[in-house]
Amino acid sequence: MKNESKGIYDINTTGFFILLCIATLVLLIVKKTFIENTTMAFEILDERGEMGIFHAISALQYLTIPIVYLWKFTIIAFILWVGAFMFGYKITYGQTWKVVLLSESIFLIPEVLKIVWFLFIETNPNYFDIREFYPLSLINIVDTAALSDQYFYPLKALNIFEIAYWFILAEGMNVMAHKKKNIAYSIVFSSYTLFFFLWLGFYILIYK
Repeated sequence: MKNESKGIYDINTTGFFILLCIATLVLLIVKKTFIENTTMAFEILDERGEMGIFHAISALQYLTIPIVYLWKFTIIAFILWVGAFMFGYKITYGQTWKVVLLSESIFLIPEVLKIVWFLFIETNPNYFDIREFYPLSLINIVDTAALSDQYFYPLKALNIFEIAYWFILAEGMNVMAHKKKNIAYSIVFSSYTLFFFLWLGFYILIYK
């Protein structure tokens, strides 16, 4: 019997992973070259000849994109796979990993929006403007001047794209296993989403 088509989830895993890494690399280079490196702080460091360390850090970020993605996808896929197992949802770890991989592409959108924002709207940002900004996140509705540093990351992490990510994960799990959609949503919200909030709470507690 011919295997039933899974739409976009039939895409080659390796090929899509490489494409995602390239897209992430391009966006990171554009952001650093045309936004971060043009701020006053970086210009002063450049005049002092102290930019070497920052170039080294940037190069490290570029080179570690695949490693970071592999680590992230492996952990999230494992959490979801265990959650699926607990619900009796028949799906392989490889299928779960592919769902996580394809779902990650949603996070390219805020990076594009951030680039557009600082290139065409707020065209003269400083380091703190860039640090504090994340499109459609809770960080944009609070007074960051009075905000403790430990809350910057959690408030940026709580954004509309993260929420969309949960639903995309659930849809992917449902497509792969062909079972009741409400079970797929229960798996995602009781495993990944739960761990996501536990991680944010842990981050706030240990931040120094």
